[in-house]
Amino acid sequence: MARQLSRRKFVVYTLAASTLTVAAPLGCGTPSAEGAEDAASDVLVTGTDEEMLVLEVTRANKVVVRLPRVEVGQGVTTAVAMMIAEELDARLADVEIPLADARTEGNQFTGGSNSVSSLYGPARRLAATARAKLVTAAARRWKVPAWSLRTGRTRVFAPDGRSATFGSLTASAAGITRPAVSAKPKPAAEHRVIGRPTTRIDARDIVTGKAEYTGDLSVAGARPTVVARPPTLGGKAVSVDDRAARALPGVHAVVEIDGGVAVVADTFHHAFQARDALKIKWAPGPLANLSDAAIRSRLRAAVPKLAAPPGGTAQTEAEFEFAFVSHAPMEVLTAVADVRSGSAEIWFSSQSPTDARESIASAVGLPSSKVWVHVMRGGGSFGRRLTYDAAIEAALISKKARLPVKLMWSRTDDIRHGRMRPATHHRIRASHARGRVVAFAHSTASVSESYEGLSAQGGARAAAAPLPSDSGLYNFGRLSGDSGSVDLAMPLGAWRSVDSGTVRTAEEIVVDEIARTLGEDPVAFRRTTLRSRTVKAVLDKAATAGRWGRSMPSGQAQGVAVHEEYGSCVACLVEIDATDPKNPRVTKVVMAADVGTAVNPRGLEAQLMGTAVDGISTVLRAGLHIDRGAVRESSFADFHYARQRHAPPHFEAHIMPSKRDPGGAGELGVPAAAGAVANAYARATGTKPRRFPINF
Repeated sequence: MARQLSRRKFVVYTLAASTLTVAAPLGCGTPSAEGAEDAASDVLVTGTDEEMLVLEVTRANKVVVRLPRVEVGQGVTTAVAMMIAEELDARLADVEIPLADARTEGNQFTGGSNSVSSLYGPARRLAATARAKLVTAAARRWKVPAWSLRTGRTRVFAPDGRSATFGSLTASAAGITRPAVSAKPKPAAEHRVIGRPTTRIDARDIVTGKAEYTGDLSVAGARPTVVARPPTLGGKAVSVDDRAARALPGVHAVVEIDGGVAVVADTFHHAFQARDALKIKWAPGPLANLSDAAIRSRLRAAVPKLAAPPGGTAQTEAEFEFAFVSHAPMEVLTAVADVRSGSAEIWFSSQSPTDARESIASAVGLPSSKVWVHVMRGGGSFGRRLTYDAAIEAALISKKARLPVKLMWSRTDDIRHGRMRPATHHRIRASHARGRVVAFAHSTASVSESYEGLSAQGGARAAAAPLPSDSGLYNFGRLSGDSGSVDLAMPLGAWRSVDSGTVRTAEEIVVDEIARTLGEDPVAFRRTTLRSRTVKAVLDKAATAGRWGRSMPSGQAQGVAVHEEYGSCVACLVEIDATDPKNPRVTKVVMAADVGTAVNPRGLEAQLMGTAVDGISTVLRAGLHIDRGAVRESSFADFHYARQRHAPPHFEAHIMPSKRDPGGAGELGVPAAAGAVANAYARATGTKPRRFPINF
């Protein structure tokens, strides 16, 4: 360890002389002013950002932080910029958050709702250290006590009115190892940026088209590329007649890959024309004789039996089915690849670029040190960009065609051949006696992926779901459960909220049914059985703000649900108009969340709004059918995700004040929203929905 620290200190003094560049190892401790010199080797490095969050103050007075996470619309770049601006006393407009390329080591994983919580400490310590050095540099320049200086608007100010930009001080600050003022982050009471609703730093670029996605790149020589894919999942090309396709204008190459036949052309128009001119004989995939009914039957049989209920108890029992669901991000999968004999360069949006780099290197037969992955912003993900199918395909096509390529999966490609949320079956039994639940059992079965050559597709075999009900959200006595699986050769992937999106949704429906059986109001019943005061508080807030229990016309009703995960909790109240049960409309959503410190309340509100739409979609409308080994849906015309006319006319989010460090928020709201929509529908129609989406 001492040798490593010595090397890092050497890097600082040899390479950090021109500008102030500081880095915080993710998870490092907070150095004090007195101990800053001793901690310098842990906190100050430059030249490499392996396992680091790196900040540089440029001479142009910009603060640049290379972010080891990906921006896929969740607003992480804005949140980190706010943390940096807060502790550095910089203008938000002067903070730039480019995405870091794939590294050879360290954590670049974006998922699990942990980006803000994992970066909150390191980012603030990083900026606080930089500020202390800049103030010290100004004090030395002006020969005044460092404690007499103040910072603001990306400048240092002296009591006599003199000021200097951070950029003008960066060179001298780079050489300071012992700051003269504290390098500790501010107490929360002094926050002026963190906690204030803030417009995204990239909002204008997004709405004006300046924001650059993979499809916008102009990489030298990269030709538009599309793939002809089999009609069934896992189908293979038996024979290919490409003469007509090759004869069309603008076609550069036609190559076969595992997933189909790729066409490389001058434009996407030419590529699609040539793809449609291919004459391919396909062998059916391994699921060609399997459809929804059989899959549901196998899932039902795979659910482990529930333990015997306690003697002398009454039972509330239910079984639930959840369909496959596509991620369907608004930006389709796109990857640019330039693979040569001794190197490869790939551009795409990735939530796991370090793993992607290793897999791409293996696929094209190169050492990982010769593969460069440039992480691009993504136009949505919801878990889809955890895997990197398109990037591996692009690399293989580029290698075979001996050309740089820009591969685009069409919407149909991704819905019919892309990864999807697994279908699941749930069996739940609540045992109650003398007006309270004394045992709660929940067993599940999920489709798991069994795919030959899966490693070449950019993913790993799905792990068994965690034991349901193990969080003890409610005081339900003895908890038990188990999980089974049905292995099928189909592409699966983590979908926003992963297992909780179905497990907790099913449980919240049962909680409502228990309350009904016991003759209690659903909100009152939850209040008396929830273990956590924090969860009770968000439930009370949502119920009060949403006027729970108000009189509503026939065919309309309210529903409620709660969820706790990622160190955060949320409650959701929904109002639905199900006068026409086949065309229900959610008319109002009220959510209350406690996520600890909400770095950007406006961003959190947007996240909650998105989860509300996810809950509306997956409960009421959106799912995938499997017909003889093929996905029936092909676009938003038949994959019925909620559109503007299905969104609630009224939405409000209430962010609970908190002094805790941030918890997770990106996936938090899905189970509560889905459960609330299902419960509202049940109360409005007098039914017990068991299969989702309801109108499937």
